[in-house]
Amino acid sequence: MTVRVFDPAQCYLGEGPLWHPTRNSLIWFDIMEKRMLERANIEQKESKCWIFDEYVSAAGIVDDDTIIVASQTALSRLNLTNGSFETLVPLEADTPVTRSNDGRADPYGGFWIGTMGVFAETDAGAIYRYYKGELRKLFAPITISNAICFSPDGLHAYFTDTPKRQIMRVALDGEGWPKGDPEVWIDLRAEELNPDGADVDSAGNLWNAQWGASRLACYGPDGQFLRAIDLPAQNITCPAFGGPDFTVLFATSATNGLDETYPDAGKTYVCEVDIPGQPANRVLL
Repeated sequence: MTVRVFDPAQCYLGEGPLWHPTRNSLIWFDIMEKRMLERANIEQKESKCWIFDEYVSAAGIVDDDTIIVASQTALSRLNLTNGSFETLVPLEADTPVTRSNDGRADPYGGFWIGTMGVFAETDAGAIYRYYKGELRKLFAPITISNAICFSPDGLHAYFTDTPKRQIMRVALDGEGWPKGDPEVWIDLRAEELNPDGADVDSAGNLWNAQWGASRLACYGPDGQFLRAIDLPAQNITCPAFGGPDFTVLFATSATNGLDETYPDAGKTYVCEVDIPGQPANRVLL
């Protein structure tokens, strides 16, 4: 399996990759630099860049021209064609210690978004769900929210609090709200691995970026380890499936905490996989 650079721009904290199928492009974020990038294909010389006045971290597709963007203080609607930007709902706007982090749309039209301390303060964050205009807190306290993704049948959601080194699974009801208590699904404590962002392919395998381990790890629908893809950057942050048939796997990375001995840190990578991923779900506003 050949891994190559999709975009050479080095992100201090690359995150939130999202494939937009009608634009045929990857959208991702450099959180601490307050920017969102978009690139349609590897032949482009440069990616398109949006600059914000606060931290931005994740997005969900609303329609062909519109996405929902999670920032430090709000969930907002951004028109990618004309640039119009409108706040939908505040997100911990009265808590300056926190910012948004990992997020993804669920199969029911909801958008899950995690928060965390700007300096990873212990228990400062939470995980929320936005659904048809309502923002509801789901899980707290959370130190570093990550690995938000969903099973293909829509019956379960996954998430993690990275320092706990456990990926959780929770059942969902008919509207996509959690029912019952989360359970430990993948326990990485013995291996001392740090779960970061994740995505699920069409067969129900969970692909997890593991901070500090230079890899994406794949776990089966039963939570058992299947294989790993090594990448040329130490801090891999989040995967996303894309391409015309969703057999392209993208991965963001970060230079955060590294020195010049890691020349490929912060770049966005791509490789081909044999099992296609799921198209991104759309958000119902």
